[in-house]
Amino acid sequence: MKATYEQLSDTIESSFLLRQFNVPQFDAPFHYHPELELTFIESSKGKRFVGRQVSDFAAGDLVLLGENVPHCWLNNPKNTEGGYMETHSAKSIVIQFKADFLGTSFLDIPEMVAIQFLFQKAQSGILIKGKTRDVVADKMSFTTASNPFQKLLQLLDILQTIAISHETELIDPQFSTTTLSPIDTERFQKVYAFIIANYTQDIDLETIAAVAHLTPTAFCRYFKKMTRKTLVDVVTEFRIKHACQLLTSTEKSVSDICFESGFGNISFFNKQFKNALGYSPLAYRKMDYWCYSNNITISA
Repeated sequence: MKATYEQLSDTIESSFLLRQFNVPQFDAPFHYHPELELTFIESSKGKRFVGRQVSDFAAGDLVLLGENVPHCWLNNPKNTEGGYMETHSAKSIVIQFKADFLGTSFLDIPEMVAIQFLFQKAQSGILIKGKTRDVVADKMSFTTASNPFQKLLQLLDILQTIAISHETELIDPQFSTTTLSPIDTERFQKVYAFIIANYTQDIDLETIAAVAHLTPTAFCRYFKKMTRKTLVDVVTEFRIKHACQLLTSTEKSVSDICFESGFGNISFFNKQFKNALGYSPLAYRKMDYWCYSNNITISA
């Protein structure tokens, strides 16, 4: 079963869409849509792609996304032979709604100022943390006994809770400042989807430029403008994140992880990894084991 996006219909009986997924793994493609989206990951882990950022995610991940912010949550491929940890299911709760789901002028009333500002910040993607995350996650578990009006009030309460909280973090602060035309939005989605699907392999400049319908020279300028990074920089970041996941969730050797993550040379891999995180791959793995045994969380 694949968790695919469904656009809100003007004929549905509710002003917002509440969905719960219980699937073998999250594998929806990198995509965007005109609705805002609040996603809570109940179980599973892997990589979260929002805008131009990639981060590891695990159970408890709670994110609010603005209109047309490209995103996806992807699990690492399963391998029961000494590779990735086998998981029983990937569970999430997703709420999708349009900014004007309560009417075109509702956001303009004084009581909605905080939520209006929240929607603006959501264009960068918002990670909700701490006690706020726990409170919101609990409130997202709408009971089947709740009537539509109670659900609407619950959603407003959730949004206000996030809006007034200081336990939030912008995921891609610069993404909201980039004004994209519909053509550029679609192009960006296709390019990043291609990178996500192929970053562990060699990515040929001419091939990815063709995905964007640009010449290689024009693509390099376009990509730098969109991401403020080179293609090599972004692909390397993805590979480092991939390596971190392998180091902490498998017993594979550093050499195997090097090549599986897309690096063709162990010395180059060690250098890039240390430049990015300040630790060698082996030291990172040892540190993760120590932190796990002491109930301390580290981030890659």
